[in-house]
Amino acid sequence: MRKLLNTLFVLTESSYLTLDGENVVVSQDKTETARFPLHTLESILCFSYAGASPALMGACAGRDVDLAFFTPRGRFLARAVGETRGNVLLRQQQYRAADDPGVSCRYAKGFLLGKVYNARWVLERATRDHPQRVPVDKLKRLSGQLAAALPRIEDAMTTEELRGIEGEAAKLYFDGFDDLILQQRPDFAFSGRNRRPPLDPVNALLSFAYTLLARDCAAALEGVGLDPYVGFLHRSRPGRASLALDLMEELRAVCADRFVLTCINQKTLTPKHFVKQESGAVLLTDDGRRAFLQAWQQRKQPALQHPFLGEKLPWGLVPYVQALLLARTLRGDLDAYPPFFWK
Repeated sequence: MRKLLNTLFVLTESSYLTLDGENVVVSQDKTETARFPLHTLESILCFSYAGASPALMGACAGRDVDLAFFTPRGRFLARAVGETRGNVLLRQQQYRAADDPGVSCRYAKGFLLGKVYNARWVLERATRDHPQRVPVDKLKRLSGQLAAALPRIEDAMTTEELRGIEGEAAKLYFDGFDDLILQQRPDFAFSGRNRRPPLDPVNALLSFAYTLLARDCAAALEGVGLDPYVGFLHRSRPGRASLALDLMEELRAVCADRFVLTCINQKTLTPKHFVKQESGAVLLTDDGRRAFLQAWQQRKQPALQHPFLGEKLPWGLVPYVQALLLARTLRGDLDAYPPFFWK
């Protein structure tokens, strides 16, 4: 089990990272501004174009410290990875499964069952916790339609059929998402999902949260010896961590969407944390990213009881546990992959 250690967020655009002995050194204009012991870090998220030295990248790869690079506005660029490790037999089994349409479909079903189930319970939870503030009848209707999609997923024969069902379910879910925003209206009104670029504050937050969740899932898969770039639902494409996208499907609603709603409803993020460009794109400011990332790390700390293992663990470890269960299923230790069902 991996510990939830500190994450170093580098937000100043001109910062350059180097390695000095056992320390990560942050510099601006060749002047040291901070240093951190490398052994105390689990990951480094760098929102700077200046980058990092090869020595630091090598040290992070050798010590399983996840080093990821983003644009100053939060778009993912790359992760520093070292020599491929892990069980070669496990990866061979993963590649064989990905090449078999029937086996791929079976794993894809698990990811989507978790996604639709969890999306449904996000709506149900709102009707239970805020019955006087949300349209209960509407959300119950959407929840029922999502519930009806679950047996269709189980009966699907191909991944193409599954993608069609997933698209329908996602539309149903997001039809009710605006009703879950209880504060700061109309500044945080939501009329539908848009991206590349996001055109409103809610979509800007969702996109950023999905980027961070995908990074966590990719790191988790690497940690258990799987190849995050070879997926089952998301087919292989150069530069896309397809298996990480598969794994995050079941976690989107409970890990990312609920977090975004909390940031809005608790006013962790306010309109002052966003800037609108001439192109229409809405982006987080530096202060907005800082507040978002701090809240993201804090959200990982509370414990929950894992629905399959029956053990208590921090929310931040859920991607790692699911990656481990996926690896055990591929090895044949489990008969079927157990999705993460939250309620």
